[in-house]
Order: sequence, then C-alpha cells, then structure tokens
Amino acid sequence: MSWLKMCSSSSMVSGGTALPNEKNSEKTGQKNKLANKDYAVELRKLQTRLVGMQEWVRASSAKLVIVFEGRDAAGKGGVIHRLMERVSPRVFRHVALPAPTEREKSQLYAQRYIKEMPAAGEVTIFDRSWYNRALVEHVMGFCSNKQYADFLRMCPGFESLLKNNGITLVKYWFEVSEKEQHKRFLKRIEDPMRRWKLSPMDLESHRRWYDYSRARDAMFAATDTQQSPWYVVQTDDKERARLNCLSHLLDVVPWKKVPMEKVKLPKRQDPRGYKAPDWNYRWIPEKY
Repeated sequence: MSWLKMCSSSSMVSGGTALPNEKNSEKTGQKNKLANKDYAVELRKLQTRLVGMQEWVRASSAKLVIVFEGRDAAGKGGVIHRLMERVSPRVFRHVALPAPTEREKSQLYAQRYIKEMPAAGEVTIFDRSWYNRALVEHVMGFCSNKQYADFLRMCPGFESLLKNNGITLVKYWFEVSEKEQHKRFLKRIEDPMRRWKLSPMDLESHRRWYDYSRARDAMFAATDTQQSPWYVVQTDDKERARLNCLSHLLDVVPWKKVPMEKVKLPKRQDPRGYKAPDWNYRWIPEKY
C-alpha cells in the first residue's frame, strides 16, 4: 500500500506508527501531570547532557540542523527555549525567518535557507523551515500548485545534498489535539503576555484544521524518508513533550562525551595602587 493511500485511511508517521485520531487524540495515552520538582530535575539532567553534546559539536567540527515544524500552538517555542537555555548562542543558533521579501521571492526557493546552514562546529535550529512551502504556503494559497508539487518532489534530494555535505539533519513534527490547540488559542487571547503569539495565520490555522491535516499527511508521504525521517512529538502535555523531545535529540545525534580540561581559577592581579573613585554611580532603585 502506498504512503498516500495509508494517509487517506489513517495519518501515519515514520516507522508505521499512527498519529492520534484527529478528534479523540486527547483521550489517548494520557498520564498524570509531572510535578514541577520532577520536571525541573529531569530538565536539568537533559540540559547538562546538551552542554556535553555542544562540546562534541565544537571538538568534532560537526554540522547539525534541527528542524521544528508542527501545528500552531503545539509547543515548538517552549522546546526551543529549553534547548537554547543553557548552551552557547555562538554554537546553537536559532533561526526564525520572517515572511520573504520581494527580492527573496525571486530567488531559488531554498536560497534563503541555505545561507543559514551551519559551518563546522555549529548547530542551526530552524523554527519553521523550508517546509513552509508544504504547509502554510500551500494551505493559504501563497504558492502555485506547480511550486508545491515541485517542492514535494525535490525536497528529498535537497536533504540528501545536505547529508552529502556533512550535515546531520533531525526533523521534528509537533502534534497537538484539536481540543488542546483550541484551549491554548483561548489562553493567548485572554493573556496579555501571550497575545503577541496570536497572529492572523494562527486564527486561520484554527479554522483550517483539516486542510493542515491533509497538508501534513502529504508532506509525510513525500518527505518521511529513511535518510531524513520525521520524528513526531505528542505535545498535549507540554512538560513531558519538552523532556521527551530533548531526550530523543540526545539519543538520535551520534555524539560522544568529550573529556573536559581541568580549570584552575587564577589568582587576582595586584591592585598596584588602584583605588575606586568617589563617583556618583546611578544605581537603579532596589524595589525587590
């Protein structure tokens, strides 16, 4: 049975695992919410290992690309924040490109993404990526049917090119249930600190749930390859999703622990007569 036929009967992911039912996914596999303390302990362990992976990236001159795609309000930003929280921004670079300019629209489609690819010893994190063409551009009619079809046909070759040039590519799709996405959109509307997250595209994605489902299914069918598989993260429970995704990343990247040099803190220099000036420093008010 072809991928497309399989997708028409039930949404599938790499390895033959079915995605949660579109309407009833919130009922499947629910677990008790993690205690804040347990979550913090596990997150710290994973972030410590991420720092270890960072040292391997630098020492081995590795080039790593991590793609984050998924439903709107599925929690991509939360995972990226925890991923970036304890590592160096000189090694891990977060790329969230705005809408293309008129000049970029006239370029090769992949051109604006190729220039963001990592050099040796770097990690590029794409918060949305070239898969915009298979998702929002296709669903919203921002590209032609030919451009869409050409992308799905040529994308595996593009990702093969990345691999042949020494880039390790890891692709994540974040899946959230209808009920949970609806609840998160309402929170964005009601919470002033989250309101900036709510864009006109988000509102339209809420309306076009099944259009995005079809686009996701077709994208998997064309681009879920042996060399560049899609890994699906169930995100109805944000804390578990963050831990599961970071843990999987650390398992799927073939990194090794790099021995750390012992560091000895040097003794402070002699003041050689230095005295602090009697300066009226503009100290900020200590309100807390």
